[in-house]
Amino acid sequence: MLGRLNHVAIAVPSLEQGIRTYRDVLGAKVSRPQAEPAHGVTVVFVELPNTKIELLEPLGDASPIKGFLDKNPSGGIHHVCYEVADIIAARDRLKAEGARILGDGEPRIGAHGKPVLFLHPKDFSGTLVELEQA
Repeated sequence: MLGRLNHVAIAVPSLEQGIRTYRDVLGAKVSRPQAEPAHGVTVVFVELPNTKIELLEPLGDASPIKGFLDKNPSGGIHHVCYEVADIIAARDRLKAEGARILGDGEPRIGAHGKPVLFLHPKDFSGTLVELEQA
């Protein structure tokens, strides 16, 4: 069911500082900031030869990233994203196995313009998992 690793998401207290670190210190190519109001975040993608790093900054006080940063003020790994060929088939299979889908269980459009779902971290060794349709 799982395809390739699409990205690792890191919550940052300052997107500007995160961009400087990855672009200027580490020499990586970093995308332009992209506001994602439906998800409560502003994101950039750090392009790597084999995957991406997504830097997340809260967009508004209701952002789920704000709560994460309240508990982890310096930031940290927020989630991992795996590609799946068919997100509905993946969701249905996971639900049949007892996995919990966050939200209403329906895919939403993510930062790449593709359907995504998030899986409850308690079902996956304490890791928040995002699935993205490839």
